[in-house]
Amino acid sequence: MLAGHAGSGKTTLADLILFKAGMVGRCGSVDNGTSVSDFRPEEQERKASIYTGVLHAPWKDGHLYILDTPGNSDFCGEAMNAINISDLMVLVVDAMLGIGPGTIRAWKQATERNMPRMIFINGCDRDQANYATLLETIQHNYGATTCIPCTLPVGEKAALSAVVSVLAEDAPESAQSYKQAIIDAVAESDEALMEKYFEAGELTPAELSAGLRKAVLGGSLILMFAGSAAKDIGISEFLDTVLACGPSPLDPIPLRLDEGEVNRTATDSLGYVFKSVNDSFIGQMNYVRILSGLFKSDSEILNITKSGKERVGNLLLVQGKEQTPVTEAGPGEIVAVVKLKNTGLNDLLGSKAVDSKFSPVNYPQPTTAYAVSATAKGEEDKLGAGLQRLAAEDPTIHIDRNAEIRQTVVNCMGDQQINLMVSRLKNDFKVAVTLETPRIPYRETVTGAGTAQFRHKKQSGGHGQFAEVHLRIEPFTSEDGSEEFLFANEVVGGNIPKNYIPAIEKGVTETRLAGPLSRSRVINFKATVFDGKYHDVDSSEMAFKIATRGAFREAMAKAKPMLLEPIMSLRIVFPDEYMGAISGDLNSRRGRILGMDRDDALQVVNAELPLVEVYSYPTQLRSMTQGRGRFEMKFDRYDPVPSQLAAKIQAEAARQLEEEEE
Repeated sequence: MLAGHAGSGKTTLADLILFKAGMVGRCGSVDNGTSVSDFRPEEQERKASIYTGVLHAPWKDGHLYILDTPGNSDFCGEAMNAINISDLMVLVVDAMLGIGPGTIRAWKQATERNMPRMIFINGCDRDQANYATLLETIQHNYGATTCIPCTLPVGEKAALSAVVSVLAEDAPESAQSYKQAIIDAVAESDEALMEKYFEAGELTPAELSAGLRKAVLGGSLILMFAGSAAKDIGISEFLDTVLACGPSPLDPIPLRLDEGEVNRTATDSLGYVFKSVNDSFIGQMNYVRILSGLFKSDSEILNITKSGKERVGNLLLVQGKEQTPVTEAGPGEIVAVVKLKNTGLNDLLGSKAVDSKFSPVNYPQPTTAYAVSATAKGEEDKLGAGLQRLAAEDPTIHIDRNAEIRQTVVNCMGDQQINLMVSRLKNDFKVAVTLETPRIPYRETVTGAGTAQFRHKKQSGGHGQFAEVHLRIEPFTSEDGSEEFLFANEVVGGNIPKNYIPAIEKGVTETRLAGPLSRSRVINFKATVFDGKYHDVDSSEMAFKIATRGAFREAMAKAKPMLLEPIMSLRIVFPDEYMGAISGDLNSRRGRILGMDRDDALQVVNAELPLVEVYSYPTQLRSMTQGRGRFEMKFDRYDPVPSQLAAKIQAEAARQLEEEEE
């Protein structure tokens, strides 16, 4: 599979491979909208990959199945699903742009699996390409004894004319150190070869060839290739090495398993659903990577994950948007299956139950949030169904029907992803939506003590209602932060019977959900009922709950209430040259930089930022860094809102209350 940051040329490389293999008569082009991989209208409009393209091509005496993944962080879920199930990751890095966040994310995921990797340095012909500097950066970050060039460019920038293999007999003097590094890496990967190398001082071509493949499969050697997909330079040499040194479907490439193991040579069929889409014409389509055995059309199969049987109709061999029915498919192949009743993303399919359990993919936390509602009244159910279908395709999309802020909030990876969702909801599910910035889940607390007594009395024929509650509210914070408030009973002398105390506590519990400042939840307080009165006939649980509400509101007003806002902890990753812009923008957003670090070749800033400022941050970060910055965030704590902002928040809450009452 092809992975890397956006703009590195993965799709151009994929289209060129299809052309060189004779699968298409004309090389596809992203710019011209003729790419086999990026065939969807939204991809052609953006001139960038959004989905993982599924392709295949023969090469010499082998056959390659290619997953062309998107490099944009908005669509990282697609790339992560592909890396999770591929046998070889080819990291495509642009010789001018260098390492980006998409490069780092793909590398880390592949490293966690210890899966075989290769690196293709693309665009060596570009005017601002700097092959030598990029090579040094990659080796510095990922290991000079692990990442070793296999081909070197002949000529620089526009003068690039070819590549030369460092293992060739006529390799230039500049390649000798890399050749020796490869031989050393091969020898170190096998004890028998190591002994032979020490004794004889060299390896035979057969020993080198076998050892080279073993080192690549074991992850101890990562071969690097130079070239240009735009000019078809270095591609054949790269593909020849993939075929010679890359994994076959029967090799025991490590998979991320929580339980058991997978035998690739077993005759029992086993496949993994790494991609699931809802096609507007044919319904749900599941893409299956076959791990062992044979899958056959018109057969029955077991969904091992969900313990249910499924009926397989046609198996489809996929080439971009083209689908060709096949009668069967075996290990290593990728096929699409339509209209399975209860199968979805990350499900395991097979001929019988197995003891293997795949580890869940560790998707990043969404960083962009929008409140979404149906534009037309009465279409909420249609909207809900569409959102659930889209979230089932992409686990980086989280749907939160938030009762506290009374909105449905879509959390995702960025504006491009949310815009795609809006487009698909309109086109695929026929529902137009309105997007808004989500309301902030503020909190309220008290900074002093306040007491109040409230009498609820009502007489309307028959039994009346009577209860009097004396309540004290004061600051309180639990040691471990697990309790938002504490209720205490100090009533003595039977002024309030014990059977009514739970009703008073329930009154506090319910009333604190809508505080007096912004109708937000009240936290970090202690509520103590210390006195009251009751009536033998007219008192009831409901009467004491009502009296408690009144006492709570009056006591809160006297206890110096204060508004709190959520503070998020951010980890921002970006190239060094944007440090000034990043720090300046954080300061303008009431942010605070806590520290700095490095992540491979990129700068890392750890910072705090109020949630109200985070909502617009993804767009700003993308603009400041030309799409080369990303961030992760998590909730940290609640802090007091500055007084000038608190007044605006209270005024807005009052306005919303008036609108709702009208």
